[in-house]
Parts: sequence; C-alpha cells; structure tokens
Amino acid sequence: MKAAAFTADLSDPAAIRKTVEEVRGALGPISVLEWTAYSLGAGDLLTAKPEEVRSLFEVGVVGLLASVQALLPDLKSQKGAVLVTNGSAGFVDPNVDGLLTQYGMMGLGVTNAAKHKLVGLLAKKLEADGVYVTEIMVSGVIKGTAFDQGNMPTIEASTVAAKYWELYTARKVLRTTLT
Repeated sequence: MKAAAFTADLSDPAAIRKTVEEVRGALGPISVLEWTAYSLGAGDLLTAKPEEVRSLFEVGVVGLLASVQALLPDLKSQKGAVLVTNGSAGFVDPNVDGLLTQYGMMGLGVTNAAKHKLVGLLAKKLEADGVYVTEIMVSGVIKGTAFDQGNMPTIEASTVAAKYWELYTARKVLRTTLT
C-alpha cells in the first residue's frame, strides 16, 4: 500500500479539488473518502454572528459535498466508499439539545445534524452507481484526543477503525452509533 500526506483547506471547494488532483496524480484513482472534519464555534446561536455559523457549514457540510463531487469519477469507477465520522451532537433529541445548549456547542449540533442528513441523501443518490456511503455517529469522545478530559465516555480509535472495516466490507449499513 502506498501512502502520502496532503493538506487542504476543507472549507474551500477549490482547494479541495486541487488537492484531489494532487492525490490522484501521486497515487492514482481514489476509492475511499474518510471524512472526520468539523469546526467548533457558534456556541450560542442567539449571539453568534451568521458568518460564524456559515463557517461551520463550510467545513462540515460544504467541504464534504465538495470532496464527494471532486472524487465522483473515481468513486464510481472504483465502486468506492464514503465513510463519514459524525458526532451524536447531530441527533434530533431534546436531551442532546439540552446538553449542547448547556455546554455552548449549539453550532456543532446544527452542523452535525445537516451532515447527518447529507450522508443519507448521498447514500441514496450514489447507491445505483455502486458507491457505498456510511456514517458512524460517535457518542462520546475518542480516547487520547484533546476532548478526552475524563468527564465523558471514551471510545478507542481502534474501535472506530474496526467498525469502519466491518461496515466497508459488508456494504449494507447506512448508519451506526458507537458509545
């Protein structure tokens, strides 16, 4: 397996397209997109500037869509996959809404909910082309990350990786939640 590192501003569709071309030129067709990117901000939606809220969507939703669009020829020809890691902040649930409001993470909740919907729409649209789309909703924090402060349930990164492999090889489940 060949591997290389590439960087891009994931809020900028033109930068995403450029980086996809660089990756394709260095490594050939791209068969899998794994999307974990998100932004924090707009903790209180009633006081946040609209531009701050927009910036969250530029990474979490527009960046994901721009990446899929840029990769579409490869994903279709390779019968590839789009693997999206999302957070339980996107659940439509009064208890989650209360926690997000309490902890000043309202913007993340709105963005994750929109990303959750985008995943479902992409899965339906790409299914006929043989492109598999799936989402892991993480309910907790990944152990050892900056968010692991000892006050929330943790999930091992290896658990997420194993679940992605299981989902990818079976290619049947749209969504799952890890707690």
